[in-house]
Amino acid sequence: MIEFSVVIPVYNRKSLIRRALESVLNQSYPASQVVVVDDGSTDGTSDMLQLEYPQVTVIRQEHRGVSAARNKGIIYCRSDWVAFLDSDDEWHPEKLKKQALWLSENAGHQVCHCDEIWIRNGVRVNPKVKHAKSGGWIFLYCLPLCVVSPSAVVINRKVFQEVGGFDESLPVCEDYDLWLRITPNFPVGFVSEQLVVKYGGHIDQLSKAYPAMDRYRIASLIKLLESNQLRFEYQNKVIEVLVEKIQIYLNGARKRGKTAEVLTYESILSRFLTLEKV
Repeated sequence: MIEFSVVIPVYNRKSLIRRALESVLNQSYPASQVVVVDDGSTDGTSDMLQLEYPQVTVIRQEHRGVSAARNKGIIYCRSDWVAFLDSDDEWHPEKLKKQALWLSENAGHQVCHCDEIWIRNGVRVNPKVKHAKSGGWIFLYCLPLCVVSPSAVVINRKVFQEVGGFDESLPVCEDYDLWLRITPNFPVGFVSEQLVVKYGGHIDQLSKAYPAMDRYRIASLIKLLESNQLRFEYQNKVIEVLVEKIQIYLNGARKRGKTAEVLTYESILSRFLTLEKV
């Protein structure tokens, strides 16, 4: 029987996390463990959780970011399978059941995600074609942008043993970075049902705190190439996407008069343009 431990990172979302937690506790296929990692909240989140949800394991740490919180949660997980849920999202009651069924019917897969619904500022929005979800060997689809949501994925712990956890040096795009390390090595299962509701538009979203997020994707692509662990058939495509992202970022830096950034990224671009032509 497949058992799931659920990891929920939270930072100052006392008013939001109840919705996320209730969606976990109301699963038709119950999780064997729920771990909430309070990443240094100052709004009484931990006290509320311990009072209202005694069945949940609450771990406190100093404020170190979402990656460190998720990694800490993984350490405390007892099950082989880890499911993630962001504190502002929620699951459909059948989410874990349908992923457990898919994994049981597709033995050997170590990663599985599902489709999702987007709500922004209280209004449902339709994702663009480029955001379409899929399964299989999806590495090339993961290069332009993040196409797997942490709230939608379940991962076997052995995957983290092979590729590592979330990169704690990245304040955002940490999920994009992880998928770049997972998807060249593992096929991804996909349940084509909308089993997650993702909420956006609120003022404390990390994407609002860190504009020009492509610089973090650029850092991830460079790190991937320099790891020397990428299969040869993927390298040229990675360089192609990297060069495109650097060029776009450079255009923005020039318009904003960011001289130091322009010099830095021109140097990086020159290096990888040379590789692209090899």
